[in-house]
Amino acid sequence: MLALNGEGSLVTRTAQALSNLSMEHAPGDYLGAEDELLAKLSVSRPTLRQAAKIVESDRLISVRRGIKGGFYATRPNAADAIKALARYLRLNGATIADVFAVTKLVAEQAGALAASSRDPDHRAQLTRFRDSIERNITPGSLIRAEGALARLIADMSGNPAMQIVMEIGYTFGMEEQGMRFYASEVDRERTRLLQITLCDAILAGDAEIARLMMRRRSAMIEEWIKREVEATQ
Repeated sequence: MLALNGEGSLVTRTAQALSNLSMEHAPGDYLGAEDELLAKLSVSRPTLRQAAKIVESDRLISVRRGIKGGFYATRPNAADAIKALARYLRLNGATIADVFAVTKLVAEQAGALAASSRDPDHRAQLTRFRDSIERNITPGSLIRAEGALARLIADMSGNPAMQIVMEIGYTFGMEEQGMRFYASEVDRERTRLLQITLCDAILAGDAEIARLMMRRRSAMIEEWIKREVEATQ
């Protein structure tokens, strides 16, 4: 029998027990059928189902119906957390300028750290990205490329906190309405040139030039944000 320790209502304590059970198993592991968990927890079916909804919303279990149905261990992914954080920021009045004021500082340091990376897989990915830059000629392809490059640089930094901050910035920006980034050919060409120079600096292991290119990239985006804000006033 699983112990329902802690404070709070029976549903809360049952949810905690389910969370603990999930954390004791690997993602995808079978935790048991509903009747098995009812016996282990010694709670009513309504209590178990209410608790399961809480834990399922936390992405720690999934409840499957039908053949091979039952409770399975899962884990939240970064995308879930990041979307929630971006939504929280927006609901509390944050603007893209507010978010970018933070992410640009992190991005500069991430660029410098990426230049020190010698991971062969990451360097191969960056080389392939660099070779594809000139093919990104539409606003949509450049937006996707910018996201891919930011994620790769964040990964190369080796700092999980930087990865999350940079992803929040990208996610927040993607949800922004009315921002026409990369709208002109001049903007697109400028972006491609900065991407090439940044990739070359990272691949050459030049942390200071990589930091400088990230700073110039940030200045360009700040210029666009200001331009778009002024256009709506």
